[in-house]
Amino acid sequence: MRILFMGTPSLAAETLRAVHEKDGVRVVGVVTRPDKPKGRGMKLIPSPVKEYALEHGIPVFQPKTLKDGAFREELEALDPELIVVAAYGNILPPYVLDYPKYGCVNAHGSLLPKYRGAAPIERAIMDGETVTGITAMFMDEGLDTGDMIAAYPCPIEEEDDGGTLTEKLSKLAGRAMCDVIGAIEAGTLTRTPQPAEGSTYAAKIGREDQRIDFTKSAREVFNRIRALNPAPCAETTLPDGSLLKITDARPADFLTEGAVPGTVLEADGKGAGRIVVACGEGAVAVFGLIPMGKKKMTAGDFVRGRKIAAGDALGG
Repeated sequence: MRILFMGTPSLAAETLRAVHEKDGVRVVGVVTRPDKPKGRGMKLIPSPVKEYALEHGIPVFQPKTLKDGAFREELEALDPELIVVAAYGNILPPYVLDYPKYGCVNAHGSLLPKYRGAAPIERAIMDGETVTGITAMFMDEGLDTGDMIAAYPCPIEEEDDGGTLTEKLSKLAGRAMCDVIGAIEAGTLTRTPQPAEGSTYAAKIGREDQRIDFTKSAREVFNRIRALNPAPCAETTLPDGSLLKITDARPADFLTEGAVPGTVLEADGKGAGRIVVACGEGAVAVFGLIPMGKKKMTAGDFVRGRKIAAGDALGG
């Protein structure tokens, strides 16, 4: 089967790998987002999907837009029977959706109809969900509104963060798309319209989402921190106004009666250490962080550098 793959981040790269390795499949091309500048030198960095494609000799296409027939000529030359999509980042226009014989299928990172949109993994963790998954679905002109093919549940463990959950879902996404291809080949594929009720929207993560609000409960603060790790990271500000990204934290069993949210209750510089911060309800213990302009470090290293002390206020 001739397949055109469309995707960008690591989840998509793992899906591409599974599809590419499936017997009877020929990946005729990969469509991914343009390279992005990164780091102090603003060097252009290819997406994980592009890296995999180049390593395996798969033609790569990086159109800035698919609108107004911009990719029509290339699509007709590739002549795919099926388009497989995983976290591509753009809505597909009708001329793309209507071209392949078997349609366009997508591995979406939630159990639809919950968490339609760009950031289903992060939003599920932020909301304290204990189960999410991958939904194999047909694509239409809406935002993750197409008919469902199958759902693949995945537990969200207490120790999961955005990175570990993405890794789990990546493997499920690859399995889901291979199952879809197999069902198409066997003539057993089924489709079910999404329920009219119960849909939620997982908006793209913005800068405001990164800001830690210590007036929230310790559980809510913890969920935000782990949802945004390893990138872009939840953040707060130090008393001097400098930015502090927090990468690792846990709810702490600590007496907080009368403490103003955001107040440092303990700054332990022994060993790996910890920094305990009061929340609207309870407290969080911070174990890993990234000071502005620095590399990731332990709370202990940060405290030993005398950057913070009990009584200081964060997020002021």
